[in-house]
Amino acid sequence: MKRIRDRVAGLDVHRDTVVACCRVVDPDGEVEVTKQSFATTRKGLGELAVFLSGAAVTTVAMEATGVYWRSPYYALEGMFDELWLCNAQHVKNVPGRKSDLSDAEWLADVAAHGMVRPSFVPPPEIRELRELTRYRKTQVDARAREIQRLEKVLQDAGIKLTSVASAVWSVSSREIIEALISGTADPRRPRPDGQGQDARKDRPARRGAVGSLRRPSRRRLPPDHRPHRLPRPLDRDAHRGGHDTARPF
Repeated sequence: MKRIRDRVAGLDVHRDTVVACCRVVDPDGEVEVTKQSFATTRKGLGELAVFLSGAAVTTVAMEATGVYWRSPYYALEGMFDELWLCNAQHVKNVPGRKSDLSDAEWLADVAAHGMVRPSFVPPPEIRELRELTRYRKTQVDARAREIQRLEKVLQDAGIKLTSVASAVWSVSSREIIEALISGTADPRRPRPDGQGQDARKDRPARRGAVGSLRRPSRRRLPPDHRPHRLPRPLDRDAHRGGHDTARPF
């Protein structure tokens, strides 16, 4: 059997205002209804808490309206025996004459008779952890979208960075992108912004490192170390004519 609550308040929450309706049953069985509107600012929510405490209500019910319910809920949390956050769809499905009553009075009436159930609201510690993890996931997703957008821009420009780098946002890839932004086209030249001035001193070392990957240069040996060349075959026609001319290779 549903228990009828004697002191219940219903809150109709909007963006700028919240309408409170206190439904109090006196010892004679008469129902006394008191309504008042408050602002959703910090000062207004403090006045709302004083109004509900003055009516000595034990149960406060409100609809989950977007994100507007959070500030009144957090301001009133822990001040009353029961603080209900009701699903708006469940309240609308309750039969009655909601059109003839205001939302706050209707919510107080159905909450007093136990015709709606409160939704689960985690404790403050869990809510803070949820906010942190959800915000981190949002930041990670935004970073991934920006990296994908950068990859698209590079591909449109004909720069195949991911073909030579492990990732488009690795350390070497960032250095390449920063060099391209600064106007450096040759990777062996120092950056024009002055950050690569030390590269001028290391240019011989870099040349040696680059040269080690190239084919060895053909150096002219001294006469004593030159290999003896074999005589070239003589041209028969030239030999017959008395000319000692060798046929070129």
